[in-house]
Amino acid sequence: MESDWPGRWNHVKKFLERGGPFAHPDFEPSSETLQFMQEVCKILVIGAGGLGCELLKNLALLGFRNIDVIDMDTIDVSNLNRQFLFRPKDVGKAKAEVAADFINNRVPGCKVKAHFAKIQDYDESFYRGFHIIVCGLDSIIARRWINGMLVSLLNYEDGELDQSSIIPMVDGGTEGFKGNARVVLPGMTACIECTLDLYPPQVNFPLCTIAHTPRLPEHCIEYVRILLWPKEQPFGEGIVIDGDDPKHINWILDKSQERANEYRILGVTYRLTQGVVKRIIPAVASTNAVIAAACATEVFKVATSCSHPLNNYMNFNDTEGVYTFTFEAQKRDDCMGCSQIPQALSFSENDKLQDVITHLIESNTYQMKSPGITTCVDGKNKTLYMQTVKSIEAKTKENLKKTLKDLGLRNGQEIYVADVTTPTSVTFRLQLGTSMDDS
Repeated sequence: MESDWPGRWNHVKKFLERGGPFAHPDFEPSSETLQFMQEVCKILVIGAGGLGCELLKNLALLGFRNIDVIDMDTIDVSNLNRQFLFRPKDVGKAKAEVAADFINNRVPGCKVKAHFAKIQDYDESFYRGFHIIVCGLDSIIARRWINGMLVSLLNYEDGELDQSSIIPMVDGGTEGFKGNARVVLPGMTACIECTLDLYPPQVNFPLCTIAHTPRLPEHCIEYVRILLWPKEQPFGEGIVIDGDDPKHINWILDKSQERANEYRILGVTYRLTQGVVKRIIPAVASTNAVIAAACATEVFKVATSCSHPLNNYMNFNDTEGVYTFTFEAQKRDDCMGCSQIPQALSFSENDKLQDVITHLIESNTYQMKSPGITTCVDGKNKTLYMQTVKSIEAKTKENLKKTLKDLGLRNGQEIYVADVTTPTSVTFRLQLGTSMDDS
């Protein structure tokens, strides 16, 4: 990578100092654009895994100098086959820190700053400091959270979006031999929530199959994870499974192999066990390279205006040959994330609060994980249910069995829902039918 640097940089300089037939109408070739890339433009890369490593390398070789990278994970042996910035000596260290040091040492003048943390650990003042945010994530929850953060940073004046408050997001994702890249201009183009139905639902196996008629190695692993772990509590009461702890994975592996032997099922391995526990789809290095190249190109376009950016979603598939397709994802007028319009929830006044919670979790539109609901009664905030804080859950759990009418909720009343998928609460307006309507 180091030997390629002079030639690559000279190519970038020539490209930005001349015009061309495919240039953006606003593009003016000049050395000032180069100066902006090197000295001014700040980019945040979220994720330092297989896709994140490729992104960091590409952005550095394109000439971007001020890059931050954030990742909450440490390096595992299994990462070494596709996350090329890491070496065996790095196992156990923070991914973000090792990746940043590698790039800083190999690309002259590049200043990558590492953050070994969760994206939720930082507030809006941190994210306001970047010109472009690039995602190389394997988590839909994290993707939705950063989308919500960027939407919350938008400013509106008399209903008109202040475009200077927009922080573009370039998002990449890979699964095996498939991938996608997209450009999101919050408030202007389709955001992550606008196209949430594009993400496949998480695979869950029927509990009756897991418990009584297992046929796959995954069934045996899920049996141990769901039923045996809470029953036997092998590492102490209340200890939850840590997918990155070899002791936890080995215990699940041993128990899964015992069950697999009982039902003459083959294929239970350490890698599969960890994959099932962490909901991992195996990554392919070549797919990461293709999608990272596409994302870095879009960052370059957005930062320099040298060409029209992607509009706005690209699919890639090389399971059989190579296939790509680009289309414009449509912005939804009633989007939960970026529409600024309260969402309508239609229920009967005799429905229970548990029905609302279940709908928010199972609906393809919302796909929430652990929603907490509050409302306003006589000018005071009232918590109806909150799962994430144990003391509050204990006090509000009984509300789940009550009807919306019993809770004093009326037609047209607003409720506010907090969830791990968004940094801000979502406003819903209840549309309640009466028992007469039901009859």
